[in-house]
Amino acid sequence: MTRMTPFSSPLLLGFDTMEKTLERLAKSGDSYPPYNIERLRGAEGKADRLRITLAVAGFSENDLEVATEENQLVVRGRQTDDTEREFLHRGIAARQFQRSFVLADGMRVIGAELKNGLLAIDLERPEPERLVRKINISVKD
Repeated sequence: MTRMTPFSSPLLLGFDTMEKTLERLAKSGDSYPPYNIERLRGAEGKADRLRITLAVAGFSENDLEVATEENQLVVRGRQTDDTEREFLHRGIAARQFQRSFVLADGMRVIGAELKNGLLAIDLERPEPERLVRKINISVKD
């Protein structure tokens, strides 16, 4: 039996990579660190922006890495255990994480800022071009 997917319609051409991306996102179940995504309305004539805010309390600027890899925004956090300290109770573990966000074509990362344990990453969302092109039909008789 063949597997039917939403992208298997003959009217959706070239969406196979998007289908694979959606499957990969559905399988990733890690919820750390928590994050928000918000739309920042641009001034008149300016494009909207997006801001991703991650709760990274306990991480310093040197513990964090923000990078774009192909069509993904990847945020990594690495903390190391402090062996010089003697803990009587250890409820806050040094941990590592990697959180990935798939970027649409044309999305650009403007910058990142760490303030009060929140890492804010701003993205520019360009207005899509309205492209209409007439295709000539050749007649071969």
